[in-house]
Amino acid sequence: LWNEWKPTVMQPFALSDEQIDNIIAYINCKASGTCDGPAKPDAATAAAKGGDDEKGNKWFVWGLLGVLALLAAVLYQTVGFLDAVAKAKAGEAAGPRKTFMDFLLAKRTLSILTFFVVVAAGYLTVQNAVSLGRQQGYAPAQPINFSHTLHAGKHKIDCQYCHDGARRSKHSNIPGVSTCMNCHTVVQQGAHEGAAAKGASSAEILKIYAAAGYNPNLPSDKAYIENAEKLGEAELKAIYHHWIDSVYNAAGMKPNERVQLVEEAFQAAKAMFYKPIEWVRIHNLPDHAYFNHAQHVTAGGLQCQTCHGPVEKMDLMYQYSPLSMGWCINCHRKTEVKFAQNGYYSEYFKKYHEEIKNGTRSSVTVEDIGGLECQKCHY
Repeated sequence: LWNEWKPTVMQPFALSDEQIDNIIAYINCKASGTCDGPAKPDAATAAAKGGDDEKGNKWFVWGLLGVLALLAAVLYQTVGFLDAVAKAKAGEAAGPRKTFMDFLLAKRTLSILTFFVVVAAGYLTVQNAVSLGRQQGYAPAQPINFSHTLHAGKHKIDCQYCHDGARRSKHSNIPGVSTCMNCHTVVQQGAHEGAAAKGASSAEILKIYAAAGYNPNLPSDKAYIENAEKLGEAELKAIYHHWIDSVYNAAGMKPNERVQLVEEAFQAAKAMFYKPIEWVRIHNLPDHAYFNHAQHVTAGGLQCQTCHGPVEKMDLMYQYSPLSMGWCINCHRKTEVKFAQNGYYSEYFKKYHEEIKNGTRSSVTVEDIGGLECQKCHY
């Protein structure tokens, strides 16, 4: 693995004796239960919506500029008309009446328009360069139609049951098929109303069984297929084709109605048989940006929804937040830490404790404790 992937080793940090003592004091207080972790910040949730608000503001500005341009055109035409009427009343020759096209083709107007076009082109170029590689709203199709609405919403399965790496490591892992089988050895058929919906959800469960090499026709303690990699199509069909057909039949679907659906479900499952499930990654950060899930989930006490949005309402998972540098910085500026009750902070940031006691400071944010230092994310 080392030769193939060549993982990057985190650079060592030189800690002073005082800092080491502070870390030990923090570990001891956590072990004894005399200190609490940081609070769950409400402000961070608002920061997650910053990208949407920013987009709305941009559309408002462009719309306002369009209205002002239209108003300028109407006023120019009106002024030209009134000027002609005034000259006619004074007995003067009105001359050719100026139109809006005359205004557009005037040298001064062309110069002003050229200036604004250059500025707008430069602005759009910079904005597109800054957003290069970002994929807010990205919602790729997955090999299995997994519904977070059903699992996290209706059944209230905790996010960290499946993504258990989020609380103890840098990465939030994609769950293996064994995690799915913890439930689906028991939950074997979709519970949706209607034969088609029930069969469709059961067809997705069938893919899990195929990936795990599991025979749902047998008792769960004997269901994992031995030498699964040696099974041929006929043997697979006898297992999986038979099972999904029985599901559609139990749901009340007639034989002529389910023939094609059963075959499609079997072919999809066969393609995944005894193979890793190739989930499509949605959230990506640049290689030069360091992010640690455990630091935010365990130490920071953040909810998954702070960054990933209302996952419990997503039938198809998508990227909710922009995950841009500005978005992260705004979150660090607004998020308050549970400062007074933390033994580590009581030693390392005595100045802030004194300010809180004196009433000159009401709170401490992530920014105050170094959350905007460049090396925190770009070490």
